[in-house]
Amino acid sequence: MLALAVTTALATPALADQPVTINFAAEMAGTLFTCAQAYEGIGVTDSTVEVADFRVFVTNARLIGADRAETPIALDQDGIWQLDNVALLDFEDATGTCVNGTPDMNTSLRGTVPAGEYTGLAFDIGVPFELNHGDPTLAASPLNLTAMFWNWQGGYKFIKIELSSTGLPVTHDANRGWALHLGSTGCASEARTVAPEAECANPNLVDVRFDSFDPAADTVIPDVAPVLAEANVDMNIPETSPGCMSFLNDDDCMPVMSRLGLPFRDIAAGEQLFATMR
Repeated sequence: MLALAVTTALATPALADQPVTINFAAEMAGTLFTCAQAYEGIGVTDSTVEVADFRVFVTNARLIGADRAETPIALDQDGIWQLDNVALLDFEDATGTCVNGTPDMNTSLRGTVPAGEYTGLAFDIGVPFELNHGDPTLAASPLNLTAMFWNWQGGYKFIKIELSSTGLPVTHDANRGWALHLGSTGCASEARTVAPEAECANPNLVDVRFDSFDPAADTVIPDVAPVLAEANVDMNIPETSPGCMSFLNDDDCMPVMSRLGLPFRDIAAGEQLFATMR
C-alpha cells in the first residue's frame, strides 16, 4: 500500500503557473494622460501645465492571497521593458508636449504566478539597491536608458515627471520647468561616478499596496496631481534644481515627499497618493 501511495503522489501533475497582467493608466488631475493637452488646477496655485515626460520604475510586484501571503510575480524577461524584477512604465510617446520622452510606450506589467486565488496587489516604485548603481551603458534594457539615470552614486530616477507652466516653461535646448525626480539620496561613495557599497540613507522606495485588487478588472492609476497639491509649480526656489529632486536640501520637496508616502526631514510619511486604482 505504501508503494501505491508513493506512485500515486508522483503521478499527480504540479499546478502550472498562470499568466498575470497588471494594467496601468496614467492620469493628470483625474483626466487620462496624453501628450496632446494641457492640464488645469495643478499645485497650490491651480496652475495650467503641460507635460514633457512621464515615466516610472516599479519593482518587487506581488499578488496577495486571501491568507495575506504575498507571492512574487515572475516578470516576463522581454528584453525591452522588464529586467529581473524591475519594469519601466512609460506613459509618454514623444509627441505633442512630451519633448523629453521617447516614442515607445509601456503601460503594463506582465508575468506569471503559481496557480491560485489572489485578492490583492503590492509593488514598490523604484529600483532595488542591487540594480540601482551600475553602469547604464552596460546594462540591459530598460536599465540602459541614461535619461532615467542620475549617476552611479545616486542611481536611477524612479519617477520622472517633467512639467512646464507659464512661469516655468520647458524648452528643447534646456530642461527647464518644474520636475519631480524621485530617487535614492544619502548614498555614500567617493564620488558621483562611484557606486555606494552600502544602502543609501534614504532609499525612497514607495510602497504601494491594494488589499483588494483583481488583475482581470482593475487598473492602477498613477496621478501626480494629488502629490503636487501643495507645491508651487510656477516657481522654483533660487539656486536649486528645477522642482523636487528628492534631496534633503531641496525645499521644493517639502510639500511633495510626504504625499508620496515618504518621510522628509522632520516631516513624517503621509498617505501614498501617487498610485491609486479603479
